[in-house]
Amino acid sequence: MSTVNEIYNSLQSFADKEKLAVYPRFFKTGKGEYGEGDRFIGVSVPHVREVARRYADVPLAVVREMLFSPWHEMRSCGLVILVGLCRNGVPAEVYNFYLDHTSRVNNWDLVDLSAPTIVGGYLLERSREPLFRLAGSKLLWDNRIAVVSTLCFIRHGDVGTTYELAERLMHHPHDLMHKATGWMLREAGKVDERRLFDFVDAHRHVMPRTMLRYAIERFTPATRRQLMRRD
Repeated sequence: MSTVNEIYNSLQSFADKEKLAVYPRFFKTGKGEYGEGDRFIGVSVPHVREVARRYADVPLAVVREMLFSPWHEMRSCGLVILVGLCRNGVPAEVYNFYLDHTSRVNNWDLVDLSAPTIVGGYLLERSREPLFRLAGSKLLWDNRIAVVSTLCFIRHGDVGTTYELAERLMHHPHDLMHKATGWMLREAGKVDERRLFDFVDAHRHVMPRTMLRYAIERFTPATRRQLMRRD
């Protein structure tokens, strides 16, 4: 039996019928939705992580097979393995491998569990230009990777790239990006609340409402009302 089949069987042993019924709706797998055609085994995130720990030492060739699996949890497990390889810094091989396979990091949860560590971690002390290339991609998941990766910078007190990307992505057509960008702005506000207020105040007339609501969640009710005004 191949290693990939072993991993699939390990995940299958944790399958939960209730989760299997919920996941397709939660991850929008219907026709025309962002997760169209995705398939699920019905495994919770903690169990996916448990399986990933068992197979933490598999080569990238196996991870690649996992990323090309039709099963969401197999891709998730492969990404958890990649994140585990970055505990002591992000190897260039892992970073480049990840960027070569972003089309398989193809749902919001997959982006969010991997991009800050792998992409953000690698670029922390490097040029941020790759993020702007991802932000300009036609692939939704590249765009989300770009902005969510800045969570790593924010955690190190560096919020500049987040604001630059927020301006670049202000008029993105997809609600998933409005949520992601608003989330990163909210996190940036934990570092410098005044800067967030000023940014939102300057852009509130054009900022998508979902992005705006996410960005200002931590402000007082009175400040939120002020910033939600369109006048």
